Amino acid sequence: MSEKRSQFTGKIGFVLAAAGSAVGLGNIWRFPYLAAKYGGGIFLLVYIILAVTFGFALMCAEIAIGRKTGQSAIGAFKALDKRFSFIGVLASVVPMIILPYYSVIGGWVTKYFADFTFGYAGLAAQDGYFETFIAKPFEPIVWFSVFIGLTALIVLFGVEKGIEKVSKIMMPILVVLTLFVAIYAMFMPGAMDGVIYYLKPDFSKFSATTVLAAMGQLFYSMSLAMGIMITYGSYMKKDVSLEGSVRNIEIFDTCIAFLAGLMIIPSVFAFSGGDEAALGKGPGLMFITLPKVFDSMPGGSIIGAVFFLLVFFAALTSSISLMETVVSIITDKTKLNRKVTCLLVFLGSVLLGICSSLGFGVWSNVSLFNMTILDMSDFLSNSVLMPVVALLTCIFVGFIIKPKALSDEIEITGKFKAKKMFNVIIKYIAPVCIILILISSVLDALGIMKI
Repeated sequence: MSEKRSQFTGKIGFVLAAAGSAVGLGNIWRFPYLAAKYGGGIFLLVYIILAVTFGFALMCAEIAIGRKTGQSAIGAFKALDKRFSFIGVLASVVPMIILPYYSVIGGWVTKYFADFTFGYAGLAAQDGYFETFIAKPFEPIVWFSVFIGLTALIVLFGVEKGIEKVSKIMMPILVVLTLFVAIYAMFMPGAMDGVIYYLKPDFSKFSATTVLAAMGQLFYSMSLAMGIMITYGSYMKKDVSLEGSVRNIEIFDTCIAFLAGLMIIPSVFAFSGGDEAALGKGPGLMFITLPKVFDSMPGGSIIGAVFFLLVFFAALTSSISLMETVVSIITDKTKLNRKVTCLLVFLGSVLLGICSSLGFGVWSNVSLFNMTILDMSDFLSNSVLMPVVALLTCIFVGFIIKPKALSDEIEITGKFKAKKMFNVIIKYIAPVCIILILISSVLDALGIMKI
């Protein structure tokens, strides 16, 4: 006899857990970097418009698929049309690839939180500290193991007692910490230029590349096209408003990204004298530039510790959703006991994560297109598979099962106010946009065209 499927207790639990999945490292470092690169205020404006249209439609579709079928990605697509179960398989591969290397980065965050908490802020701000740390064979693996071990422990407790309970604690704390650091950053000497740059739209800096970059960020920021929202949707009660919940998740996610920009852009502007190049892409921003910024501040050790604590919470809530999705997929497919599945996923992720970690040290000679093992995993999952899964999902919903199949699910609790917009975006607008994202992100990753 199969176990009864777990459920979130209500709307608040679902929204906080789903928002926790969406709020991750992509919000904290990638959003501010892109906002700085693509004109500050104009990027912010474009992103918000896309989030409430493009992102809204895709998230509604994925959550509705999950709730309608009561299954994770593979089973959900198979239940709707068994000819298209391969879409669920592709979606399931994404979190399996992301979880190990994401947890490696989560281990770095944990290490820096410990450094700032125990008085090593000055050391962490030194040139070469980060590069030396990640090249070590054992220490990064220890911190990675701590991070993914905590993730597995929370997932082991299940949907209600683990994921929902932790999300209800961590997400409000994350908001308060983000708001605190953002307010502090805005009042630093020289920070106001960064605030103006970030908030004031400069339409002369608007371009098609700005739109593509903002759309690409939606995938990172809203946990789309990786089976997570389908899985979480399968835990959602029928009497909870799906449309209202998606709006709440969007508000939560966008507010955190917005506040992250207010934390980081003014801080780096103040530290660098207005040099946008200081907002370097990738790990360099979080682990090289920001420790220097905090070290230069009055009370910087405390602010740095608070910052890395909130980044730790953001990374942890996202890693929980990634592991839960993988566990749910395997449990649904094999009917294995949840505890056994969780242990297997943990062990598999540790082995793959060790490979990503060693790719910066003893295995640094293993590369493809000048990408490390971690970068290759990121390229495959984020630049290739996620756009492909999103495109196939839109085609499947728009032309195979038809949007009405999901609109009916959404309307169980009342009128679907955005039904017309949903239909148009899913059938026509989203597929074109996703193809452009796929092309541009692949060209960018290969160094052919920089986005």
